[in-house]
Amino acid sequence: MKTATDDKPGPLTGVRVIDLTTVLMGPFATQILGDYGADVIKIEPPGDGDGVRGIGPRRRPGMAAIFLHANRSKRSVVLNLKQPAGRQALLRLVTDADVLIYNVRPQAMARLGLSYEEVAAANSRIIYVGTYGYGQKGPYAAKAAYDDLIQGAVGIPALSVLAGGDRPRYAPSPLADRICGLAAVNAVTSALYWRERSGEGQSIEVPMFETMAQFTLSDHMCGASFDPPVGPTGYARVLNEYRRPYATQDGYLCVMPYNDRQWQTFFRAVDRADVLDNPRFASLEKRTEHIRELYSLLADIMHTRTTAAWRELLEAADIPVMPMHSIDSLMTDPHLEAVGFLDTVEHPTEGRMRSIGIPSTWSKSQPRVTRQAPRMGEHGREVLTQAGYSPDEIEAMVASGTTTLPAD
Repeated sequence: MKTATDDKPGPLTGVRVIDLTTVLMGPFATQILGDYGADVIKIEPPGDGDGVRGIGPRRRPGMAAIFLHANRSKRSVVLNLKQPAGRQALLRLVTDADVLIYNVRPQAMARLGLSYEEVAAANSRIIYVGTYGYGQKGPYAAKAAYDDLIQGAVGIPALSVLAGGDRPRYAPSPLADRICGLAAVNAVTSALYWRERSGEGQSIEVPMFETMAQFTLSDHMCGASFDPPVGPTGYARVLNEYRRPYATQDGYLCVMPYNDRQWQTFFRAVDRADVLDNPRFASLEKRTEHIRELYSLLADIMHTRTTAAWRELLEAADIPVMPMHSIDSLMTDPHLEAVGFLDTVEHPTEGRMRSIGIPSTWSKSQPRVTRQAPRMGEHGREVLTQAGYSPDEIEAMVASGTTTLPAD
């Protein structure tokens, strides 16, 4: 796994983030900010904390696998924000913070007395980022949102049918949460740069619906991009029912000739030079017009050899090809092994586990995992002390239910 030495801090070292997010979209964003060097203080509600703590395989209560992967490089503090003392503690943390990020609806933040105006009164330089379902100027502003709902609302299940599926399906990965989490990281880092130049904090919303609508419409508006339209909607190549891993004699393989050289090399390699004389396949523009026929032909040809034989031929010819991994085989991919993408680490309470690497490589300020995912409230005493609370005040907060501390 890529690491940075102690004398080479990450790119966001010195930035403090107050993290009021739960589940996946927000925690994914703040995990990246933490890996980049930010001091991320994860604020969790009393009780079960972030609900993802209890979802999926785990060795101990509250430390499930998905939570561990989305919440490393953070410190955890429990605060009951519905109590005045909890809100006050949050505002004390805000005074020394650079970013506050949340993923509940803005109406809920207002009810807690934590609107942008109220938070900015405590720290005018704060970058206040809301990651939630819908932009606040539209009729959906107060609606709840989850990944599945957003995928459906931006047409992903409908596109799966157009691409040859027998019924609408969500993508088998929470793409909206991940993509919108990345959009939130972009917003935070860009706002930090703006503040360096202007000295000003600001409020930012990163709505899932609009972010994902941009994602799908950029590909699939196609002819409807023009007024009046010059053709149908839908990107024909990616909606082609034959755009899928190709069946070989003994498995499946992902193959994608794309430019003129690759197609010419492929058809010569399989003794089908006759296809090269077909005007329907002579250029990228013509291949796109006849893409269904071309991919159908490719599927027929791929069925004539074994996976190993195809990989040897295609890799020698420099034609884009990759295995169709399962999740199990992906974890042993030789490239990922060579770059150290999956590392075995010793978690302080969960024992040996696989830690997912940081995909980017930096020449000067390499991000790194600064700590493994915390127990609920693990850093409460430490963080509250740094905020100026005395030991007696912290014990009073525990007694009143404003905060909880883990049993050591």
